Amino acid sequence: MKLRSQHIRYLYNTLFFILFCFTISSCTEQYAFKTSTFENILVVQANITNEYKKQEIKISRSYRFEESGPTTEEGATVFVTDNDNNSYSFSLEKTSGLYVSNNEFQAIPGKTYQLNITTKEGKSYSSSVQSLTPVNEIQVEPKIETKDGKKGVQIVVSSYDPNAKTKFYRYEYDETYKVVAQSWTPYKLVLAPFTTNGRPDFIVVPREGESRICFTTKKSDDLLLMNTVGSSEDRINLPIRFISAKDPIIKERYSIIVRQYVQNLESYTYYKTLKSLSTSESIFSQVQPGFNYGNLKSNDNSSEKIIGFFEVSSISSKRIFFSYRDIFIDEPYPPYPSECAYESYKNCWGQTEDRSCRGEKILSIVNGPGLDVLYYGTDKDSFVFITAACTDCTKISSNIKPLFWID
Repeated sequence: MKLRSQHIRYLYNTLFFILFCFTISSCTEQYAFKTSTFENILVVQANITNEYKKQEIKISRSYRFEESGPTTEEGATVFVTDNDNNSYSFSLEKTSGLYVSNNEFQAIPGKTYQLNITTKEGKSYSSSVQSLTPVNEIQVEPKIETKDGKKGVQIVVSSYDPNAKTKFYRYEYDETYKVVAQSWTPYKLVLAPFTTNGRPDFIVVPREGESRICFTTKKSDDLLLMNTVGSSEDRINLPIRFISAKDPIIKERYSIIVRQYVQNLESYTYYKTLKSLSTSESIFSQVQPGFNYGNLKSNDNSSEKIIGFFEVSSISSKRIFFSYRDIFIDEPYPPYPSECAYESYKNCWGQTEDRSCRGEKILSIVNGPGLDVLYYGTDKDSFVFITAACTDCTKISSNIKPLFWID
């Protein structure tokens, strides 16, 4: 399971906002912001869980406001140790930019863990000692609700800890939905190997590859936090995702997997502060944000700043599937994700005065990348084309079926 990109985004946004508040006191006109001061700070996102797998750690560097994005910290020596003197080494995976454990392992109750990093320059960093949080299983179910006057389906996650030991939670989800091309045909138009009257001609041939059924996966893009401190019981009933009944993503079949991370007070406070500092409102508030220190420190220089948190948390996950008619019995189906428009072009090459002949137009479509329109059918001596996404779902989605998918 890859690390969540939005958490890294929050880390970088926080740093930008802090530097912004230190350098800008007021704004009266539009300004092309550039970084006037810059600190090259190590940024770490590390979460070891009770899942038996190859664990992953993200290590990168802060970047200037005008730069496109962060760079991975390469050449670092990364390992996690436990209180039984076991050491779990991590190596950089070039394709993902993540440090991945060389072997599968899982956090075990009763043990303590510490993250250790040494950069290629020889700078040493370590985390505070962390232990695994208790496990709390979750349930996920879809419920019909009306929100802001719109009927839809609310995805609700629930959990209950009768021992009241798992009071702090962080959530994330991945949603996957099926896309079926609304006006799919099994044929395509290609340039013929012959000419007619000295002009290019066209033939219809079968398509290659899957283009009718596709799947799209999207990840949650927010820090979803919850706690039950002050509640009469440690019970969660959290609406985590609302989808309008008119949203095309549930037109066919939809799946969502929700993950619940049980946090300790320290990690929950860190992420809550991170979220607060990363909101657009915070930067212009009366209370100016300071540096959000995590549980990592430099072993060489106590004053050196480092961004991030080493978290050891239990995880519970649940995946559900549903089709549109499983939820909405009488509602009309949502529209297709793309508007479908048809155009008919006469297959001939006339003189300049014969404006009905569109051979050149057909040729440009056939020889083009097919991003806008594709062949749909034949109407007498004309070819009919349709918006590409309406007959080829790969224009808006992926034709690779997920391994977990159940129809």
